[in-house]
Amino acid sequence: MLKIARARGYFKVNILRGTPHAAKIPHASQLGENDFPNAASPFPFSSSDQTMISTQSLRTPIVSDPPRKPLGPNAAHVWQAALGELQLQMTKATFDTWVKPTFALSFDAERSILLVGVRNAYAKQWLENRLYGMIERTLNHVLGHPVEIRFVMKSRDDGEDANDPTARPDVERETSNGAPNQNSSDVAPASRMNDQAQTPMLTDKARSASQYTPSRAQTSTLNPKYTFDAYIVGNSNRLAHAACMAVAERPAEAYNPLFIYGGTGLGKTHLLHALGWIPQLRGKQVVYVSSETFTNEMVNSIRTQTTEEFRRAYREVDVLLVDDIQFIAGKESTQEEFFHTFNSLHAANKQIVLSSDRHPRAIATLEERLRSRFEGGLIADIQPPDFETRAAILRFKAEAQPMPVPTDVIDFLSRKIQSNIRELNGALTRVVAYAQLMQAPLTVDLAQTVLQDVLQQTPLSTEQVVSAVCEYYRISVEDLKGRGRNKEVVTPRQMAMYLLREATGASLPQIGDVLGGRDHTTVMYSVEKIAQEIEQDDQRRREMLAIKERLYNGQRA
Repeated sequence: MLKIARARGYFKVNILRGTPHAAKIPHASQLGENDFPNAASPFPFSSSDQTMISTQSLRTPIVSDPPRKPLGPNAAHVWQAALGELQLQMTKATFDTWVKPTFALSFDAERSILLVGVRNAYAKQWLENRLYGMIERTLNHVLGHPVEIRFVMKSRDDGEDANDPTARPDVERETSNGAPNQNSSDVAPASRMNDQAQTPMLTDKARSASQYTPSRAQTSTLNPKYTFDAYIVGNSNRLAHAACMAVAERPAEAYNPLFIYGGTGLGKTHLLHALGWIPQLRGKQVVYVSSETFTNEMVNSIRTQTTEEFRRAYREVDVLLVDDIQFIAGKESTQEEFFHTFNSLHAANKQIVLSSDRHPRAIATLEERLRSRFEGGLIADIQPPDFETRAAILRFKAEAQPMPVPTDVIDFLSRKIQSNIRELNGALTRVVAYAQLMQAPLTVDLAQTVLQDVLQQTPLSTEQVVSAVCEYYRISVEDLKGRGRNKEVVTPRQMAMYLLREATGASLPQIGDVLGGRDHTTVMYSVEKIAQEIEQDDQRRREMLAIKERLYNGQRA
């Protein structure tokens, strides 16, 4: 019986009985397809041969791969596999903003630790606090065992691109026999797939950022606390919030320019920072600057004869955010420079977002050519928040406080501080800090004591409310208190009843007496009617907020 054995890369053929066969054993490289009539027999011997053949070792060895220690999975390919699954589990906006820009750095198979590079501290915080659980479960599923993910702040320029395992020409690879190979193209694809990712190699190459790029264009100029998630949306700011979201997702495609205006402390700066984060995390160059800083840098560029560098710093960006643009009014040189900057960016299809405390038409001494350009896009206003929005803002802020804040304290602060969100947040911080430092219970009485300097304003009188309503609707006090029932008078009268009830706390009979001796049931009906219209009619709500602004911003009669 014929036996064919393979040992140490050589062939040895033995036949138990018979005489040597006359056939010469060909080398494996000399065999063709026709030399294998029987697939089960790789050599031309018949099963009926009874000869014994004993050959010496063949001189030509069969090339074979020596045993190789299995290598761990490549970091880049593990992360790419995880990204593929995460893309199916998340919304497109979430994936593109937070997960897609990340890149694998290294993978420690023994300790099951994957290092992932992120571009800035804000993205790192978001991934660790919001998305870590989903990412961890996905990686556990990909690898088949638990793995720890560590997010590290690192730019792709600081090292190799771990997402591209072939983009490492300066790293020597090993061939199958362990010898270094300088030509990565000689390495088999399977070996390239199994190479363990190494720690990125830092290089001394020069940064690509130009020398004239100001430091404000870096990540630190956008406040990590100012995000869309931290912005409470109500009827007073819904339009501005929606417009900023649309611009953040599609810069220069949705609304360009976008002009946001509103009173002091209503959240304009918050929206500008939140808008800038999303395009910046997607690799676009975002510059946030106040109009005062813009003016100062322009003056300095003239003094140091670096005007060209100054212009390039502002005209070679993707998104320009300018806060408090009203302060350039009356400054001819600043308006001239900003006019050309605006034109350059707009012509290059770059996004421009401006904020102001008033409508462009209300900015005195603003050049007409700038005013027309500001009005060429979308103008969104932010009104003072209503009670519900103020309470929601305080509840959101209360979650980050070191001690629980009772609901009655939140309601008290929401009613007493109405015109300024910044002042509202400051009041909450003061009250909580006092209670914590003095180890006292957080109550309404404590809040009244701590904020007595803020709350010691002269209470609104009924005459002030009536006067503010008449000024807004442009009617006389006599008509408001008279017996006329036409629409031009009835709506202001009902608004006055509502505001008297809310702003002064007067009783229904007292309000009836102030407005011409009307019955308390009429007052109750009017208050409920206006309250319902404010919830359903944006125009009625704007009227109420405008009158409140006159009352609480020092524009009292």
